[in-house]
Amino acid sequence: MSTARRRLRSGVRRVGAFACVLLAAACAGRSHRAQTLAGFAPAVGDGESIRVLDIYPGVTATLVAPRDVDITPPVELILYALPNGNSTAETMGRAMADSVGWRYDIQHIGAQTRALRARGVPQAIVAYLEADGKSWPAWRAKLGYDRANRRIVEIVDQLRVAIGSPPRLTVTLTGHSGGGSFMFGFIEGQDVLPAWLDRIAFLDANYNFTPAHGQKLTVWLQGDPRRRLVVLAYDDREIMLDGKKVVSDSGGTWRATQRMIDYISRSGALATDSLGPFIRSRAPQIELLRHPNPSNAILHTAMIGDMNGYLHAMLTGRAGYDGGATVLMPTRVYTPFIEGPVRLPPAVPPAIPPRAAGALTGSAFIESVAHAARDDREAAVRRELLAGNVPSFLRTLRRVEARAVGADGVEHVVAYEVMPDYLAIGSDEDFVRMPMTPYTAQAFGDAFGFVLPTRKMVNDIWAAAPVHVEPRPLTQNRDSSLTFLQHQRIIEEQLAGQPRGVFVAGIKKDVVVSNTLLMRSNRVAIYGWHYMNGKPIQPVYAGHVDWYVDYSHGIRPVRRGMWVDGRRTTFEAILADSTMRALLSDEGALAVTRYPTP
Repeated sequence: MSTARRRLRSGVRRVGAFACVLLAAACAGRSHRAQTLAGFAPAVGDGESIRVLDIYPGVTATLVAPRDVDITPPVELILYALPNGNSTAETMGRAMADSVGWRYDIQHIGAQTRALRARGVPQAIVAYLEADGKSWPAWRAKLGYDRANRRIVEIVDQLRVAIGSPPRLTVTLTGHSGGGSFMFGFIEGQDVLPAWLDRIAFLDANYNFTPAHGQKLTVWLQGDPRRRLVVLAYDDREIMLDGKKVVSDSGGTWRATQRMIDYISRSGALATDSLGPFIRSRAPQIELLRHPNPSNAILHTAMIGDMNGYLHAMLTGRAGYDGGATVLMPTRVYTPFIEGPVRLPPAVPPAIPPRAAGALTGSAFIESVAHAARDDREAAVRRELLAGNVPSFLRTLRRVEARAVGADGVEHVVAYEVMPDYLAIGSDEDFVRMPMTPYTAQAFGDAFGFVLPTRKMVNDIWAAAPVHVEPRPLTQNRDSSLTFLQHQRIIEEQLAGQPRGVFVAGIKKDVVVSNTLLMRSNRVAIYGWHYMNGKPIQPVYAGHVDWYVDYSHGIRPVRRGMWVDGRRTTFEAILADSTMRALLSDEGALAVTRYPTP
């Protein structure tokens, strides 16, 4: 029996009756179509499943769902961007015990979400979003704001796919503290907020609000009367820590919320009343809550956890909640839903999406871009790849092992997985091995956990492949889409009789990462296209400008996660290790490990 139900039976009188009703509601009316989501494993939480995604660069998304989800009724995906300094496990929360850190007891998003499901949102799925270094502001600054914002939008799209893109999916964008940086990145990363975005809730996280954000939020709210904007803040203007003021004379969420009130009031009056200890400014789709904080306490996390702020922000605006008893109070109403220790499974990269039933075949794709401008063709290639228009045989990876003596004088073994053939667009029956710029290839790799190989890796992959064919160069219209198709047909003739998905090498030049890229900017490095004797036609060459693509260029995706001497590691970690880098590089220290996506 779960911790939650044991506590209910033992009689937590403060909220026990309330929770019993909620649990009954959560269990009622589930469809026979309910199923565990693909890639999810059982979680510690009562009736929950979990999946942890490793998303480049430096992001983990921990998805926690009900054990069985029915994709026919509405499904709600709650994107919870973590506060600065908190891990995912700490943010989820757990029952406290000796030696358990205090951070596990300040938010309890896991328990509050279980209470939310019991309150009539049974298909709520939470994605806990953690940035490298436990700081979304630092992550965005390091990546560069424009690039980071685009990546945030892509990450959200990946998460929608990761839960199967239910037909009636709505999304909530929320976060606490520094998690607001992720939220603003999502808002800034697109011209118009998407129709499937249903709710935005800043949980003491709206520090950086500007009128530019307000304009997008206003247009978004006007698009559907069911959408909700919720803000929790408190008077942080004079709070002190260790004898010093915490916020600057222009900072903090109290001032940011006042800026929001001022902006929203331009287009319509906000009614003012109170809700519990909070001052409430509201309109039909808007609720801005400010705690006056008369004792000048630090309420930053207390509002979210101890006062049930997250749960309230998810419930407000729903039938059966507004006008009734609020959960926004100093007493935790989710206590019966607190579970024991949090155990997270290993993080894995997102899977390439399933190929859509109506996706273009390879030959149809070539026809569609045969007369397109170079940039338009490249955009189409990227769109098809990120949508999963990739043959199924490429999804079964092959293992490559290589040995090298490290700087310690000891022989080490590296193992990694590669696609059996070059990246292609289309079906198993009709596909085209597709040349593309290194930036498109890098975007595909970033999305699904792949890297581009080094020169040494290309040689090791060729040696590991059981099937080789003799290179067949072409000389006319090398950068034409129709020539891409011509070369595809030549390769298929050479492979006649081989099973589809055979591990093959020697049919393309590889786009690689190499120190030769340091010599001139905005270049692409290519290498390989081996003869049957193992000698490459093409030495490492970075003479082509980065937008140049011809029929002979191929992309061999290599899984970023690798093993050295049986221990799990990554491509970048091996190349950064002076002892181990010889396993992957014959150029010594490799200064270029990726193509920076624009």
